[in-house]
Amino acid sequence: MSTTTLHLIASSPFATDALASCVRLLGEGDGLLLCGEAVNALRPQAAASAVLATLPAGCQLFVLEEDALARAIAIEAPVQSVDYPDFVALTLQFDKVNSWL
Repeated sequence: MSTTTLHLIASSPFATDALASCVRLLGEGDGLLLCGEAVNALRPQAAASAVLATLPAGCQLFVLEEDALARAIAIEAPVQSVDYPDFVALTLQFDKVNSWL
């Protein structure tokens, strides 16, 4: 059984390459949670949206609903919207949590 990791990204995809670096390391069963400025990667016109399209099979993509709403970003499948209690539950669901700076 492999270890699963929840990867947290809060930095803007326009300011850092954390998202691209993270996606290269994602494995099956891992999760990626976008929060803060990282939710801008979900904008269709953002170059980072192409990076998200390369997520490996079996990897789940989450977005902190409050941050997406604050930026008027629509949340569409396969992205799963989570609130703060869901966020906490996710940290317990995965074996490890890795925050990307």
